[in-house]
Amino acid sequence: MKDITISKDIIYIGVDDKDIDLFESQYIVPNGISYNSYLIKDEKIVVMDTVDKRKTNEWILNLENALEGKKPDYLVISHLEPDHGYNIEHLAKKYPEMKLIGNEKTFAFIPQFFDIPDLEERKIVVKEGEEISIGKHTLQFFMAPMVHWPEVMVTYEKSEKVLFTADGFGKFGALDTEEDWDCEARRYYFNIVRKIWNASSKLTKKSKYFRYKHDMSFAWTYFKRKLEPLY
Repeated sequence: MKDITISKDIIYIGVDDKDIDLFESQYIVPNGISYNSYLIKDEKIVVMDTVDKRKTNEWILNLENALEGKKPDYLVISHLEPDHGYNIEHLAKKYPEMKLIGNEKTFAFIPQFFDIPDLEERKIVVKEGEEISIGKHTLQFFMAPMVHWPEVMVTYEKSEKVLFTADGFGKFGALDTEEDWDCEARRYYFNIVRKIWNASSKLTKKSKYFRYKHDMSFAWTYFKRKLEPLY
């Protein structure tokens, strides 16, 4: 895993996949892809998304190293597609006291994919704009339906001004690959985002109101942005 520093409390635990030939069995990815996941450490510990089954073991190792013997309190589920959510059930069974955070559609879909023990008691349903404090960090949730499944949501961490964007923004390419950003971002746009442009444009308009310094995409790469104030 490439050594990626986000902040003292927000740790990258994702993994690169450089052995995959085609993403979703149709998109050529000569420099692979990344399955992005993060850990936020505070009074409560939060896992942001899981990864694809192809990299389960590496991801669990990254997670355990970052936890340093502790246990996560929450898993935020931004999206249920396998590259984001395959290990939801695995993690829920590994940490039976961990709560699952999602929206109404998230928990309507979960039983179709996973067998989560005591799901009704463990789920935390959030709505547009709702917040959860985990200590000095506060997570705020915004819905992004059809970007590009109906249950997608993004999470804004208010103290460090970090936006976790699910499938909203990204590019092809593993994180340890040096390549022209423009080319793979353009291919990602034309192959992925263009198909869901109406929904993606709504998320783009919504995101301009966040005073964020970092855009942490779960979709194959992450962007670190130092932005001027938007207003």
